[in-house]
Order: sequence, then C-alpha cells, then structure tokens
Amino acid sequence: MVESGWEARVVAGRCIELRRVRPRVGEQAPGAHADPIMLELFNNIFMNVAEQMGLRLQNTAFSVNIKERLDFSCALFDGGGALIANAPHMPVHLGSMSESIRTVIDRNPRMRSGDVYVLNDPYHGGTHLPDITVVTPVYLDAAEAAPSFFVASRGHHADIGGTTPGSMPPFSTRIDEEGVLIDNFMLVAGGVLREAAMRDLLSGGAHPSRNPAQNLADMRAQIAANAKGSSELKALVAQYGVGTVRAYMQHVQDNAEESVRRVITSLKDGHFSLPLDNGARIDVTIRVDARARSARIDFSGTSAQLRDNFNAPRAVTTAAVLYVFRTLVNDDIPLNAGCLKPLQIILPEACMLNPQPPSAVVAGNVETSMCVTNALYERSRDGRRMLHHEQLHLRNGRYQYYETIAGGSGAGPEFCGTSVVQTHMTNSRLTDPEVLEFRFPVRLDSFEIRSRSGGRGQWRGGDGGIRRVRFLEPMTASILSNGRKVGAFGMAGGEAGGVGENYVQRADGRVDRLAHIGQVDVNVGDVMVICTPGGGGYGKSDQ
Repeated sequence: MVESGWEARVVAGRCIELRRVRPRVGEQAPGAHADPIMLELFNNIFMNVAEQMGLRLQNTAFSVNIKERLDFSCALFDGGGALIANAPHMPVHLGSMSESIRTVIDRNPRMRSGDVYVLNDPYHGGTHLPDITVVTPVYLDAAEAAPSFFVASRGHHADIGGTTPGSMPPFSTRIDEEGVLIDNFMLVAGGVLREAAMRDLLSGGAHPSRNPAQNLADMRAQIAANAKGSSELKALVAQYGVGTVRAYMQHVQDNAEESVRRVITSLKDGHFSLPLDNGARIDVTIRVDARARSARIDFSGTSAQLRDNFNAPRAVTTAAVLYVFRTLVNDDIPLNAGCLKPLQIILPEACMLNPQPPSAVVAGNVETSMCVTNALYERSRDGRRMLHHEQLHLRNGRYQYYETIAGGSGAGPEFCGTSVVQTHMTNSRLTDPEVLEFRFPVRLDSFEIRSRSGGRGQWRGGDGGIRRVRFLEPMTASILSNGRKVGAFGMAGGEAGGVGENYVQRADGRVDRLAHIGQVDVNVGDVMVICTPGGGGYGKSDQ
C-alpha cells in the first residue's frame, strides 16, 4: 500500500523506493498535539528532574530534618508558576508551592539570570515558618525578558526562631511567636549569595533564629538542588527544543485535568463534618456537576480561625484537596496544576482553613491538613483515610530536633489498614536510631506496634505505634497531636480506631500525662512516651 502523496517504484536489487510527490500540508508546530508515547516520556522526564533535585538536596543538606527525615520537596513549574511535576516528596509542600512561585513572579518584575529568592510566609504560599522555600527562575539565555521556567525546593529547617527552640511552639497564638517570617527575600543576586543580609534577617525581630549558620547551610543545599533542576531543564530544551518542552508542559497538565474529570463522574454529592480534639470542626460539602465533569468543594460551616495554632493556611488546604483528587486517579500521572482545574474550592474568609494574619499556623501544616484529607476521603467513600501524625519536638540550648511519628492507616474495601506508616500529607521518614542517638542526647528505648489499636471491622484498621525516647540531658519536650479524644472514624460499619495518648515516665516512677498539645521539661532518665492512634476499620465485623 502506498499512501496518498507518495510514489513507489522498484529499483535495482529488488528494492522499493518511496518518494513524496506532493508536499505535506497542514503541518503542525512541534508538540502542538500530544503524542501518547511522548506524553508518557515527558511525564517521567519532568518527574525525574525533580527527583534529581531531591537527591542533591538530601546529599548536601546539614540538618537531620532534611538529610535523614527527608522533610523536603522539590518541583518544577512553568513560566507562569503552574506546578508541572514533582518527585514523590511531601504532598503538603507540593500542592502549596505554586502560590509561593506566583508571589515571587508578582513582586519581582525585573528578575534576571542568577537571582534566587527565599520565603516562608504562610499567607503567600508557605505552610508554616520552619518550611523554607527557595525559588530559582530559569533563563535559557541572557536575552530572555522573563524566565522560561521555575524550580523550587522546600525544606523543614531545624529552627527559624520563635518563642521555643525548634520553632514549633505548642501554645502559639500569633505568627510572630513561631519564628522569623521571610517574605520574598532575594537570597542570591546575579549569582552572588547575600549571606550578610540573610544573617541580619534571621537574627532580627522579637524571636530570631537560634542557629543562622545552620539555616544558611541548608539554604545553600536548596540553591544547589535548584541549580541541578535548572541545568536538567536546559539540557532537555537543548535535546527537544523549547517549543516542544513548553508544549508538553501544557500537555501533562491537560492530561491530569482530563484524568481528574473522568474520576469526578464517579463521585456523589455529600457532606461530612469532622471534629478535632480542640473542639473545632471541619465541614466539607461536595457538589458534583456530572455534565461539566467538575466538582465544587465547599468548606462553609468550618470553624472560624482559632486562637491556637491549628489554623491551616489557604495554600495548605488547597494542597490537601489537590492531593486527594490526584490519589483518586489511577493513571500514572504527575501531581500538577491540571488536577485543580476541574475543582472549585470555596473557603470562607477567616475560617480555620483560610485564616488571616497574624493567626498562628504551626500545627495546621500537618495536623489540620491531615484532617482535611480524612474528611475528603470519607466524602468520596475511599478507604485510604488515616488519623494524624504526631509532631514531637525536643530541644535545649544546644539541640533542636523535630519528628513526625506515624499512626495506623484506615482499612478499605478488600484491604486492611497498615500499621505505623507515614501517609498522605507528610510522607516523611523517622531518623535512624543510630543517627538520632549520635546527633542528640537521647536514647531510643523502643519503637513498637501498638497492638489492637486499629479499628475492628471486616477489614481491620492499621495499628498505631508506641515510641519511647529516654533523655540523657535536661531538655524541653513538646507535642502537637490530634486523635486523643476522637478516634479515626470507621466506614461501612467498621469501628473507629483507638485514640492516642502522650505521657512522661519520670526517672522516679511518676507519670505526667499530656493533652493533645503540651510542653514539659524533662531530666536525665525521664522517658517521653507517644502512643499514636490506630486507623479506622471497614465493614461490619463477624466477631
């Protein structure tokens, strides 16, 4: 068969020669239409760029939080600040970073190659103050008037100031009590690190950073990670051309949008109200427009912004919605801005999921974002909900250490929950015991599964854990947690998971019990015990 516009003839050696006799018409620009194979290729290339950024950040960072616990995220963005792809890092970081990029774009109309910006402002795309974001514009050549792309890395720093070392005060009521707020600061100008200016910023204010040298060490690692992302994007452009790369950045978003629209049609309207230990409630109503294949996620009725620090900035709430709807899609696609296009998010002003400055927010990043995730999973009738990760912080004049401790995940149709697992919005790990004991004056007595703490059901919820940390020096320990009064709900007749508890076993045998938030001074020989909640069960149990 010879296609139209071609001519065939037999030549010497029994070969067939094909020759075009009419010119091709209607030729499209490279990448104008998404080729399925190229789309899959670019999906993986973009994710790989972010993964390489993450490896460089992990290998060059100083703090345990970033280097060992992997409490960081890396991603790349198009020239308008839309999230294109990420590595499988921290969902609460990734879904919120686009707003940080757009803040940098809006406030710096005269950016140039070699500039790098830093911010942690929770009211402009940040999560909480210890999570510092470094943003690098990517210029393909010096003549470009605006960056072609952006790369960014966000890492949890060991201390950024505040009323308590480690910048995780359990009783903060204002953002200034939680540390130094960085709002669109130029960290590198034309390739030159502004170290003195950055030190001045970190050392200023009512509650300055306690270790600016460590902050700068981790920021340098973030700059290096961004440089890796920038060089990989430039190599990609050199191989495929800038037109094709830009086109496929749009195609991966369009593909993600279509994937979410398909899954929306399987959802039903509904409402759910989730109580927190502090008396607040998260209300969410989902309205599905099957014809438009879109959904409205309405948080009207949610508690007003709180006097405590369980407020979640708008960017964090958006990240939770983005994450949930991405996980409902079975297709292997990057989490990106396209996932949000079919969704309308309604957040009342000055509610706990959209607080106004100067509200405190340090616990909203992990605890409240997980509650939003749980509420959305219940409303979508998905069995992947989990209760809350506990935030433990240990500190004295020389040391600051922070970790999130896993609980049990919820069961679902045809599967049991998993015991002691980091899921959903955190996705970090715990520091290896050897590293923990080498770097800090503590001993990990034990870390074990909390048997039978998962909710009963046809499919049982995962068990929580019990973590015992013994102190070798006087320190202050604080806990930010949830699920001490209300257990992880069950589904389809399954029972709720067991609630958690926090207490200190004193060296003299006394036991001091703590609420869902608390702070306590500990001495040599005292043991901090954290019992994390179990996940909810699924289906009625035969027992």
